[in-house]
Amino acid sequence: MPQDIAFAAPGHFWKGNIHTHSTASDGARSPREVCAAYQDAGYDFLALTDHFLAKYDWPVVDTRPFRAPGFTTILGAELHAPATSLGEIWHILAVGLPDDFAPTAADETGPALAARALAAGAFVAIPHPAWYALSAADANTIPGAQAVEIYNHTSALRTDRGDGAYLADQLLAEGRRINLIAVDDAHFKSPDAFGGWLMVKAEANAPEPLLAALKAGQFYATQGPLLHDVTWHDEVVEVHCSPAAAVMVLGRGSRAEQSLAPMQTRVRLPIAALRRGGFGRVVVTDAQGRRAWSNPFFFEDAA
Repeated sequence: MPQDIAFAAPGHFWKGNIHTHSTASDGARSPREVCAAYQDAGYDFLALTDHFLAKYDWPVVDTRPFRAPGFTTILGAELHAPATSLGEIWHILAVGLPDDFAPTAADETGPALAARALAAGAFVAIPHPAWYALSAADANTIPGAQAVEIYNHTSALRTDRGDGAYLADQLLAEGRRINLIAVDDAHFKSPDAFGGWLMVKAEANAPEPLLAALKAGQFYATQGPLLHDVTWHDEVVEVHCSPAAAVMVLGRGSRAEQSLAPMQTRVRLPIAALRRGGFGRVVVTDAQGRRAWSNPFFFEDAA
């Protein structure tokens, strides 16, 4: 059984956030100030994703002037169009957009907008699904989406709806191959930054290799704990991590195994029951309750 691609791929882990806002839409700090804040906080990269709406003059903010040695940016936006099954405006995270991405047409739907972003070369994700009660049926109308926000820090702080695991696990149980991202969705109107991020494995801290790594699933999501390695053997998954209070492997429905002990850094968990469900994903929790999430692993021989 193979090592998780995030750890098997060549390169280095780079810390980044791919969902953030500025005064180009409804944030409180200018794009320059937002980029500086992440650089000062030790991030390697940032995607500024302001709301792509007419009232903000359709921003795909050019953050290239704010790049610096050791810090880069990827262009992106949070796209919107009518309407989910609850009548809510769609929220679609698109990272790696061209700066001339065309405004949303008057009759363009959310699924069509997502498809256009994918065609333009973007990494497309489903943001904060719990925040506006996005259903699996909604998510299945954008089959090209490559990830779900497993954690959105601002949604957790403001509405206690920051956890996207319900949607991710429904999609995975249906056979959808989709990855998991953590973000902070900071607006800087309150202490909402630096609460969730990605560790992306790429050969260089530059927009093109980072974007390629996102699309390939070469990353894990975290609120703080570190994953050093995840390897899937025939009977067990082996997890090497920073000191953890709990290490879990979760599968379809109620299938799960866990190890509960303080300060553990290497754990082997049985996976026989998970194999029959088609997938497994690792969650590590530290003593402060902060979590890290691997991307799902798919068992090719699932019954």
